[in-house]
Amino acid sequence: MKIGSQAHRHSAISGSNAATIIVRGHDLVGELVGGIGFTEHFWLLVTGALPSSAQRRMLDAALVAIAEHGLVPSVQASRLTYAAAPEALQGAVAAGILGCGSVILGAAEAAGRFFADILQRQESEPSPEAAAIAVLREYRGARRPVPGYGHPLHKDFDPRVRRLFEVAAEVGCAGRHIAVARQVEALLPEHYGKPLKLNVSAGIPAVLLDAGFPLAGLKGVPILARTASLIAHLVEEQVRPIGFVLSHAGAQAIEYDGPAPPGFRPDED
Repeated sequence: MKIGSQAHRHSAISGSNAATIIVRGHDLVGELVGGIGFTEHFWLLVTGALPSSAQRRMLDAALVAIAEHGLVPSVQASRLTYAAAPEALQGAVAAGILGCGSVILGAAEAAGRFFADILQRQESEPSPEAAAIAVLREYRGARRPVPGYGHPLHKDFDPRVRRLFEVAAEVGCAGRHIAVARQVEALLPEHYGKPLKLNVSAGIPAVLLDAGFPLAGLKGVPILARTASLIAHLVEEQVRPIGFVLSHAGAQAIEYDGPAPPGFRPDED
């Protein structure tokens, strides 16, 4: 049974023969191995072209900014999985990545599409501000949160965003996506009733889209970065295990309130 189109039967990412391995048109051994860094290789794989020095520095900054985030749910899922199956490092990494979605990591892609919507709307609105207001009103009318704004800890400003914007200015990549991101931040108090500040999930798409990274690949950036952090947590889990501590703490934090026979009292330990 055919599922989807069968028209495409080619890939332009890699090919090989007995003597040579080609990646995006480059000789893997002769040009790339030892010749470029992993950030450059990632950009090449995704876009088909090597990045400029400015693009490489911007992607580097974004990957470093988002890699580690403490004991968030995806990290806990990874460490708990490893505690239960220490023979399956790959399964524990996968568990952490599968725990990423619209709340964790996926917000960067959502913010990128939000910025793209505003930029597209500028073609039909009288001013950039009018375009941003129009899209904000649509989001509010649909009761949709504005992706990439607000943070439980960084209420005045997210220091990671500030630094990413500084790097973008330093390398000459600051452009219209950063301008849109800042404009939305300025408009939120009036149109959403809250002074929500840019968080890193909006900062990353703003700087990367200005640098020329494709919108379709945005979600992959935090996934790639967080994979490195998950591996670090699992290496630590091997020598300083806290997986079962997390499990026990979770059990202690939740009280049973379902049906029970007369006189039953749950064990508090």
